[in-house]
Amino acid sequence: MKKLLFTLLLTSCISFAQDGLTQSSIQAVLTGNQLQVVQLAEAFPEEKYDWRPAEGISSVGEALLHVAGANYFLGSKLGFAPPEDIDIMGLSKITGKENIIAALKKSNEFVLKNITKVEDGTLDEEVDFGFMKSNKLGGLLAIMEHNGEHKGQLIAYARTNGVVPPWSK
Repeated sequence: MKKLLFTLLLTSCISFAQDGLTQSSIQAVLTGNQLQVVQLAEAFPEEKYDWRPAEGISSVGEALLHVAGANYFLGSKLGFAPPEDIDIMGLSKITGKENIIAALKKSNEFVLKNITKVEDGTLDEEVDFGFMKSNKLGGLLAIMEHNGEHKGQLIAYARTNGVVPPWSK
């Protein structure tokens, strides 16, 4: 009987210790991705923010603002309203390196702060993101993957323009 009680107590302690593990793990990986995207944004000279690899493809500045907009969009689909001073549809009108980086950083802070507010018991709740139907866990993973996707895009843009990603120097 003592062994059974000990096993039940140990199991409940382990389960309790796992609360929020998924969210905090995603938050940790996303934090690293976001830091590198911001470092790339800062490494590009301002005159390269309008550079694009071909007609019809996002420029450096547009790609950064796209990431910012997606952070707010995906976060809102998970139930978190963007700050009142944010016009998601108006983000594309932001110009200038400093302003674009500020918008990106603010959107990063928004998703990082809200990831851990998604409760474990709701991770399997279905959400219609418009481009896919998934659960909340899928939405959190989409935020992380999307940032990683555009980090890769910006690395290619940087290398093409002679900009070395700061972490690889």
